[in-house]
Amino acid sequence: MYFKVFVSTVLLLSTAMVKAMPVDSVDVNLSSDTATVVHKNNIITKVVNYFKESNEDKIGKKINFSIIGGPHYSSDTKFALGLVAAGLYRTSLADSLITPSNLSIYADVSTIGFVMVGIKGYHIFPADKYRINYKVYFYSFPSKFWGIGYENGYNNLNETKYNRLQAKFEADFMFKLAPALYLGPAAEFAFVDGKKIKDHLELWQNEALVTRSYGVGFKASYDTRDNISNAYRGQFVSIEQRFFPRFLFNKYAFSRTELTANTYHRIWKGGVLAAQIHGEITYGNTPWSMLAELGGSESMRGYFEGRYRDKSEIDVTLELRQHIYHRNGAVVWAGAGSVFPKFSSIKFKQILPNYGIGYRWEFKNRVNVRLDYGFGRGQSGFVFQINEAF
Repeated sequence: MYFKVFVSTVLLLSTAMVKAMPVDSVDVNLSSDTATVVHKNNIITKVVNYFKESNEDKIGKKINFSIIGGPHYSSDTKFALGLVAAGLYRTSLADSLITPSNLSIYADVSTIGFVMVGIKGYHIFPADKYRINYKVYFYSFPSKFWGIGYENGYNNLNETKYNRLQAKFEADFMFKLAPALYLGPAAEFAFVDGKKIKDHLELWQNEALVTRSYGVGFKASYDTRDNISNAYRGQFVSIEQRFFPRFLFNKYAFSRTELTANTYHRIWKGGVLAAQIHGEITYGNTPWSMLAELGGSESMRGYFEGRYRDKSEIDVTLELRQHIYHRNGAVVWAGAGSVFPKFSSIKFKQILPNYGIGYRWEFKNRVNVRLDYGFGRGQSGFVFQINEAF
Protein backbone atom coordinates (compact mmCIF):
# COMPACT_ATOMS: atom_id res chain seq x y z
CA MET A 1 0.00 0.00 0.00
CA TYR A 2 2.44 2.65 1.11
CA PHE A 3 5.49 1.28 -0.53
CA LYS A 4 7.62 4.42 0.00
CA VAL A 5 11.10 5.12 -1.21
CA PHE A 6 13.09 7.97 0.03
CA VAL A 7 15.16 10.64 -1.67
CA SER A 8 17.75 11.53 0.92
CA THR A 9 18.09 15.22 1.68
CA VAL A 10 21.46 14.58 3.23
CA LEU A 11 22.75 12.99 0.03
CA LEU A 12 21.47 15.83 -2.13
CA LEU A 13 23.18 18.37 0.10
CA SER A 14 26.34 16.30 -0.09
CA THR A 15 26.23 16.45 -3.87
CA ALA A 16 25.99 20.24 -3.78
CA MET A 17 28.89 20.45 -1.34
CA VAL A 18 31.10 18.31 -3.54
CA LYS A 19 30.59 20.64 -6.47
CA ALA A 20 32.01 23.46 -4.37
CA MET A 21 35.13 21.65 -3.17
CA PRO A 22 38.06 19.68 -4.58
CA VAL A 23 37.20 16.11 -5.49
CA ASP A 24 40.29 14.60 -3.90
CA SER A 25 42.64 15.51 -1.10
CA VAL A 26 46.35 15.02 -1.85
CA ASP A 27 48.97 13.56 0.48
CA VAL A 28 52.59 13.99 -0.72
CA ASN A 29 55.22 11.66 0.76
CA LEU A 30 58.73 13.28 0.57
CA SER A 31 60.57 10.79 2.76
CA SER A 32 62.37 9.25 -0.23
CA ASP A 33 64.10 10.57 -3.31
CA THR A 34 60.95 9.95 -5.34
CA ALA A 35 57.88 11.86 -4.25
CA THR A 36 54.72 9.74 -4.02
CA VAL A 37 51.36 11.40 -4.49
CA VAL A 38 48.45 9.60 -2.84
CA HIS A 39 44.92 10.67 -3.71
CA LYS A 40 42.41 10.15 -0.89
CA ASN A 41 38.69 10.38 -1.63
CA ASN A 42 36.79 12.10 1.15
CA ILE A 43 33.59 10.51 2.40
CA ILE A 44 31.33 12.94 0.52
CA THR A 45 33.06 12.11 -2.75
CA LYS A 46 32.63 8.40 -2.06
CA VAL A 47 28.89 8.89 -1.45
CA VAL A 48 28.46 10.90 -4.65
CA ASN A 49 30.45 8.35 -6.68
CA TYR A 50 28.33 5.58 -5.19
CA PHE A 51 25.13 7.13 -6.53
CA LYS A 52 26.83 8.24 -9.74
CA GLU A 53 27.52 4.58 -10.57
CA SER A 54 24.29 3.15 -9.14
CA ASN A 55 22.41 3.21 -12.47
CA GLU A 56 25.10 1.41 -14.48
CA ASP A 57 23.96 -1.96 -15.84
CA LYS A 58 26.65 -4.26 -14.43
CA ILE A 59 25.89 -7.22 -16.71
CA GLY A 60 28.76 -9.42 -15.45
CA LYS A 61 27.82 -8.97 -11.81
CA LYS A 62 25.58 -11.52 -10.07
CA ILE A 63 23.56 -8.81 -8.31
CA ASN A 64 23.72 -5.05 -8.61
CA PHE A 65 22.62 -3.82 -5.18
CA SER A 66 22.28 -0.23 -3.97
CA ILE A 67 20.89 1.47 -0.87
CA ILE A 68 19.19 4.84 -0.55
CA GLY A 69 17.59 6.39 2.51
CA GLY A 70 16.83 9.52 4.44
CA PRO A 71 13.98 11.85 5.44
CA HIS A 72 10.88 12.22 3.27
CA TYR A 73 7.31 13.49 3.40
CA SER A 74 3.95 12.30 2.13
CA SER A 75 0.42 13.52 2.74
CA ASP A 76 -0.59 10.23 4.40
CA THR A 77 2.41 9.46 6.62
CA LYS A 78 3.79 13.02 7.11
CA PHE A 79 7.51 13.37 7.92
CA ALA A 80 9.33 10.05 8.02
CA LEU A 81 12.70 8.35 7.85
CA GLY A 82 13.10 5.42 5.53
CA LEU A 83 15.55 3.06 3.90
CA VAL A 84 15.35 1.06 0.67
CA ALA A 85 17.78 -1.52 -0.68
CA ALA A 86 17.17 -2.24 -4.36
CA GLY A 87 18.84 -4.94 -6.42
CA LEU A 88 18.89 -6.03 -10.06
CA TYR A 89 20.17 -9.44 -11.09
CA ARG A 90 20.01 -11.98 -13.91
CA THR A 91 19.56 -15.70 -13.38
CA SER A 92 21.67 -16.31 -16.48
CA LEU A 93 24.70 -14.04 -16.88
CA ALA A 94 25.10 -15.27 -20.46
CA ASP A 95 21.71 -13.80 -21.44
CA SER A 96 22.19 -10.04 -21.38
CA LEU A 97 19.01 -9.36 -23.37
CA ILE A 98 16.60 -10.76 -20.79
CA THR A 99 14.91 -8.28 -18.45
CA PRO A 100 16.76 -8.40 -15.11
CA SER A 101 15.01 -9.64 -11.98
CA ASN A 102 14.22 -7.06 -9.33
CA LEU A 103 14.35 -7.14 -5.51
CA SER A 104 13.50 -4.33 -3.09
CA ILE A 105 13.71 -4.39 0.71
CA TYR A 106 12.27 -1.40 2.52
CA ALA A 107 11.58 0.03 5.97
CA ASP A 108 9.95 3.24 7.13
CA VAL A 109 8.99 5.06 10.33
CA SER A 110 7.18 8.41 10.56
CA THR A 111 6.41 11.13 13.08
CA ILE A 112 2.73 10.10 13.33
CA GLY A 113 3.55 6.51 14.27
CA PHE A 114 3.56 4.85 10.84
CA VAL A 115 5.90 1.82 10.84
CA MET A 116 6.45 -0.45 7.86
CA VAL A 117 8.84 -3.19 6.72
CA GLY A 118 8.56 -5.26 3.57
CA ILE A 119 10.04 -6.94 0.54
CA LYS A 120 8.77 -7.12 -3.03
CA GLY A 121 10.07 -8.09 -6.44
CA TYR A 122 9.93 -10.41 -9.39
CA HIS A 123 12.26 -13.30 -10.22
CA ILE A 124 12.75 -14.25 -13.88
CA PHE A 125 14.17 -17.70 -14.55
CA PRO A 126 16.68 -18.45 -17.37
CA ALA A 127 15.20 -17.94 -20.86
CA ASP A 128 12.17 -16.39 -19.10
CA LYS A 129 10.50 -19.82 -18.89
CA TYR A 130 9.06 -19.04 -15.44
CA ARG A 131 8.35 -15.95 -13.38
CA ILE A 132 7.67 -15.41 -9.69
CA ASN A 133 6.08 -12.18 -8.49
CA TYR A 134 5.93 -11.61 -4.74
CA LYS A 135 5.16 -9.02 -2.07
CA VAL A 136 5.35 -9.34 1.72
CA TYR A 137 4.89 -6.46 4.14
CA PHE A 138 3.80 -5.46 7.61
CA TYR A 139 2.71 -2.03 8.76
CA SER A 140 1.06 -0.19 11.63
CA PHE A 141 -0.62 3.06 10.60
CA PRO A 142 -2.84 5.76 12.18
CA SER A 143 -5.32 5.70 9.30
CA LYS A 144 -8.74 7.11 8.38
CA PHE A 145 -12.04 5.55 7.39
CA TRP A 146 -15.05 7.16 5.72
CA GLY A 147 -17.28 4.12 5.32
CA ILE A 148 -18.34 1.97 2.37
CA GLY A 149 -19.60 3.40 -0.92
CA TYR A 150 -19.12 6.64 -2.83
CA GLU A 151 -21.61 8.67 -0.79
CA ASN A 152 -19.90 7.84 2.51
CA GLY A 153 -16.46 8.58 1.06
CA TYR A 154 -17.59 11.92 -0.34
CA ASN A 155 -18.95 13.07 3.04
CA ASN A 156 -16.13 14.87 4.92
CA LEU A 157 -18.05 14.52 8.19
CA ASN A 158 -17.51 10.75 8.05
CA GLU A 159 -13.75 11.06 8.48
CA THR A 160 -12.88 8.72 11.33
CA LYS A 161 -9.44 8.13 12.78
CA TYR A 162 -8.35 4.64 13.75
CA ASN A 163 -5.18 2.54 13.95
CA ARG A 164 -4.73 -0.04 11.22
CA LEU A 165 -2.44 -3.02 11.77
CA GLN A 166 -1.90 -5.02 8.60
CA ALA A 167 0.24 -7.89 7.31
CA LYS A 168 0.02 -9.15 3.74
CA PHE A 169 1.56 -11.80 1.51
CA GLU A 170 1.02 -12.15 -2.24
CA ALA A 171 2.75 -14.43 -4.74
CA ASP A 172 2.17 -15.95 -8.16
CA PHE A 173 4.19 -18.50 -10.15
CA MET A 174 3.90 -18.01 -13.89
CA PHE A 175 4.64 -20.60 -16.62
CA LYS A 176 5.51 -19.38 -20.10
CA LEU A 177 2.96 -20.97 -22.45
CA ALA A 178 3.93 -19.10 -25.62
CA PRO A 179 5.91 -15.99 -26.56
CA ALA A 180 4.77 -13.21 -24.16
CA LEU A 181 1.98 -15.41 -22.71
CA TYR A 182 2.10 -16.59 -19.06
CA LEU A 183 -0.22 -18.50 -16.74
CA GLY A 184 0.11 -19.84 -13.23
CA PRO A 185 -1.26 -20.27 -9.69
CA ALA A 186 -1.53 -17.42 -7.19
CA ALA A 187 -1.93 -17.18 -3.42
CA GLU A 188 -2.66 -14.39 -0.95
CA PHE A 189 -3.01 -13.86 2.78
CA ALA A 190 -4.12 -10.62 4.44
CA PHE A 191 -4.50 -9.83 8.15
CA VAL A 192 -6.10 -6.53 9.16
CA ASP A 193 -6.90 -5.25 12.66
CA GLY A 194 -8.78 -1.99 13.18
CA LYS A 195 -8.10 -0.43 16.60
CA LYS A 196 -8.71 2.73 18.61
CA ILE A 197 -11.68 3.93 16.59
CA LYS A 198 -12.45 7.49 17.66
CA ASP A 199 -16.09 7.71 16.58
CA HIS A 200 -18.60 6.71 13.86
CA LEU A 201 -18.25 3.00 14.66
CA GLU A 202 -21.45 2.44 12.68
CA LEU A 203 -19.51 3.11 9.45
CA TRP A 204 -18.07 -0.41 9.76
CA GLN A 205 -21.66 -1.75 9.47
CA ASN A 206 -21.21 -4.17 12.39
CA GLU A 207 -18.46 -6.08 10.58
CA ALA A 208 -15.60 -7.68 12.50
CA LEU A 209 -12.72 -5.23 12.96
CA VAL A 210 -10.20 -8.08 12.76
CA THR A 211 -10.20 -9.96 9.45
CA ARG A 212 -8.07 -12.81 8.10
CA SER A 213 -8.38 -13.54 4.40
CA TYR A 214 -6.84 -16.64 2.77
CA GLY A 215 -7.01 -16.72 -1.01
CA VAL A 216 -5.95 -18.95 -3.89
CA GLY A 217 -6.44 -18.62 -7.61
CA PHE A 218 -4.60 -17.98 -10.83
CA LYS A 219 -3.07 -15.23 -12.92
CA ALA A 220 -2.76 -14.98 -16.70
CA SER A 221 -0.82 -12.28 -18.52
CA TYR A 222 0.34 -11.17 -21.94
CA ASP A 223 3.54 -9.15 -21.67
CA THR A 224 5.55 -7.57 -24.49
CA ARG A 225 7.11 -4.78 -22.39
CA ASP A 226 10.78 -4.11 -23.04
CA ASN A 227 11.29 -3.62 -19.29
CA ILE A 228 9.00 -4.56 -16.40
CA SER A 229 9.86 -1.74 -13.99
CA ASN A 230 10.06 1.08 -16.56
CA ALA A 231 8.68 0.23 -19.99
CA TYR A 232 9.38 2.37 -23.06
CA ARG A 233 7.30 0.26 -25.45
CA GLY A 234 5.05 -2.78 -25.45
CA GLN A 235 1.79 -3.97 -23.91
CA PHE A 236 0.79 -5.70 -20.70
CA VAL A 237 -2.57 -7.35 -20.09
CA SER A 238 -3.35 -9.44 -17.02
CA ILE A 239 -6.30 -11.06 -15.30
CA GLU A 240 -6.10 -12.24 -11.69
CA GLN A 241 -8.74 -14.42 -10.12
CA ARG A 242 -8.67 -15.07 -6.37
CA PHE A 243 -11.09 -17.15 -4.30
CA PHE A 244 -11.52 -16.78 -0.53
CA PRO A 245 -13.82 -19.71 0.38
CA ARG A 246 -14.98 -20.74 3.84
CA PHE A 247 -13.10 -24.05 3.74
CA LEU A 248 -9.86 -21.99 3.79
CA PHE A 249 -10.91 -20.67 7.24
CA ASN A 250 -12.36 -17.40 5.92
CA LYS A 251 -15.10 -15.89 8.05
CA TYR A 252 -16.16 -13.86 5.02
CA ALA A 253 -16.36 -15.90 1.80
CA PHE A 254 -15.88 -13.89 -1.38
CA SER A 255 -14.03 -13.77 -4.70
CA ARG A 256 -12.07 -11.07 -6.53
CA THR A 257 -11.33 -10.51 -10.20
CA GLU A 258 -8.72 -7.93 -11.20
CA LEU A 259 -8.12 -6.76 -14.77
CA THR A 260 -5.21 -4.61 -15.97
CA ALA A 261 -4.35 -3.40 -19.48
CA ASN A 262 -1.30 -1.19 -20.08
CA THR A 263 0.28 0.14 -23.26
CA TYR A 264 3.52 2.08 -23.83
CA HIS A 265 4.64 4.03 -26.92
CA ARG A 266 7.67 6.19 -27.75
CA ILE A 267 6.26 9.36 -29.29
CA TRP A 268 9.45 11.45 -29.67
CA LYS A 269 13.00 11.58 -28.35
CA GLY A 270 12.89 10.82 -24.63
CA GLY A 271 9.10 10.81 -24.58
CA VAL A 272 6.90 7.84 -23.66
CA LEU A 273 3.12 7.84 -23.62
CA ALA A 274 1.75 5.27 -21.16
CA ALA A 275 -1.88 4.33 -20.56
CA GLN A 276 -3.63 2.02 -18.12
CA ILE A 277 -7.13 0.66 -17.65
CA HIS A 278 -7.61 -1.12 -14.33
CA GLY A 279 -10.60 -2.70 -12.69
CA GLU A 280 -11.26 -4.73 -9.55
CA ILE A 281 -14.50 -6.60 -8.96
CA THR A 282 -15.40 -8.44 -5.76
CA TYR A 283 -18.48 -10.56 -5.25
CA GLY A 284 -19.82 -12.45 -2.29
CA ASN A 285 -19.48 -11.38 1.33
CA THR A 286 -16.45 -9.09 0.93
CA PRO A 287 -15.16 -7.75 4.29
CA TRP A 288 -14.49 -4.03 4.71
CA SER A 289 -10.72 -4.59 4.70
CA MET A 290 -10.73 -6.33 1.28
CA LEU A 291 -13.04 -4.04 -0.66
CA ALA A 292 -11.82 -2.41 -3.86
CA GLU A 293 -10.20 0.95 -3.12
CA LEU A 294 -9.17 4.09 -5.00
CA GLY A 295 -6.07 6.13 -4.27
CA GLY A 296 -2.57 5.43 -3.03
CA SER A 297 0.78 5.38 -4.79
CA GLU A 298 -0.11 3.49 -7.99
CA SER A 299 -3.55 4.64 -9.19
CA MET A 300 -5.58 7.80 -8.59
CA ARG A 301 -2.54 9.40 -6.96
CA GLY A 302 -3.52 12.26 -4.64
CA TYR A 303 -6.53 10.51 -3.12
CA PHE A 304 -6.20 9.02 0.36
CA GLU A 305 -6.04 5.27 -0.24
CA GLY A 306 -9.26 3.69 0.92
CA ARG A 307 -11.31 6.86 1.32
CA TYR A 308 -13.43 5.61 -1.57
CA ARG A 309 -14.09 1.88 -1.30
CA ASP A 310 -16.84 -0.47 -2.43
CA LYS A 311 -17.42 -3.92 -3.93
CA SER A 312 -15.84 -2.81 -7.21
CA GLU A 313 -13.78 -0.03 -8.78
CA ILE A 314 -12.47 1.03 -12.18
CA ASP A 315 -9.86 3.63 -13.08
CA VAL A 316 -8.06 4.86 -16.20
CA THR A 317 -4.82 6.86 -16.48
CA LEU A 318 -2.95 8.50 -19.36
CA GLU A 319 0.63 9.55 -18.52
CA LEU A 320 3.34 11.36 -20.49
CA ARG A 321 6.88 10.53 -19.34
CA GLN A 322 9.71 12.74 -20.57
CA HIS A 323 13.45 12.33 -20.08
CA ILE A 324 14.94 15.78 -19.48
CA TYR A 325 18.67 15.59 -18.80
CA HIS A 326 21.12 12.93 -17.66
CA ARG A 327 19.23 10.91 -14.99
CA ASN A 328 16.36 13.39 -14.58
CA GLY A 329 12.86 13.22 -15.98
CA ALA A 330 9.31 14.43 -15.44
CA VAL A 331 5.76 13.17 -15.96
CA VAL A 332 2.25 14.58 -16.22
CA TRP A 333 -0.88 12.48 -16.05
CA ALA A 334 -4.66 12.66 -16.15
CA GLY A 335 -7.26 10.06 -15.32
CA ALA A 336 -10.53 9.19 -13.64
CA GLY A 337 -12.08 6.46 -11.54
CA SER A 338 -15.04 5.41 -9.45
CA VAL A 339 -16.22 2.84 -6.89
CA PHE A 340 -19.58 1.09 -7.06
CA PRO A 341 -21.44 -1.96 -5.66
CA LYS A 342 -22.43 -3.19 -9.17
CA PHE A 343 -22.07 -1.95 -12.74
CA SER A 344 -25.72 -0.91 -13.03
CA SER A 345 -25.21 1.60 -10.18
CA ILE A 346 -22.39 3.58 -11.86
CA LYS A 347 -23.32 7.28 -12.04
CA PHE A 348 -21.56 9.93 -14.11
CA LYS A 349 -21.52 12.42 -11.21
CA GLN A 350 -19.66 9.87 -9.09
CA ILE A 351 -16.71 9.62 -11.48
CA LEU A 352 -13.70 11.12 -9.69
CA PRO A 353 -11.13 13.15 -11.68
CA ASN A 354 -7.39 12.76 -11.20
CA TYR A 355 -4.35 14.61 -12.57
CA GLY A 356 -0.85 15.50 -11.46
CA ILE A 357 2.81 16.11 -12.14
CA GLY A 358 5.92 14.24 -11.05
CA TYR A 359 9.73 14.20 -11.01
CA ARG A 360 11.88 11.17 -11.88
CA TRP A 361 15.47 10.31 -10.94
CA GLU A 362 17.08 7.15 -12.29
CA PHE A 363 18.32 5.42 -9.15
CA LYS A 364 19.38 2.25 -10.97
CA ASN A 365 19.32 1.31 -14.64
CA ARG A 366 15.64 1.59 -15.71
CA VAL A 367 14.58 1.89 -12.06
CA ASN A 368 13.28 5.33 -11.11
CA VAL A 369 12.74 7.02 -7.79
CA ARG A 370 9.64 9.16 -8.24
CA LEU A 371 8.03 12.12 -6.53
CA ASP A 372 4.43 12.71 -7.61
CA TYR A 373 1.92 15.35 -6.60
CA GLY A 374 -1.62 14.36 -7.47
CA PHE A 375 -4.90 16.26 -7.45
CA GLY A 376 -8.44 14.98 -7.09
CA ARG A 377 -11.92 16.12 -6.10
CA GLY A 378 -11.31 17.98 -2.85
CA GLN A 379 -8.00 16.19 -2.26
CA SER A 380 -4.35 16.39 -3.20
CA GLY A 381 -1.19 14.73 -1.96
CA PHE A 382 2.47 13.74 -2.37
CA VAL A 383 3.74 10.26 -3.20
CA PHE A 384 7.34 9.04 -2.92
CA GLN A 385 7.87 5.67 -4.58
CA ILE A 386 10.31 3.43 -6.41
CA ASN A 387 9.40 2.27 -9.93
CA GLU A 388 6.73 3.79 -12.11
CA ALA A 389 3.08 3.78 -11.05
CA PHE A 390 2.34 1.26 -13.82
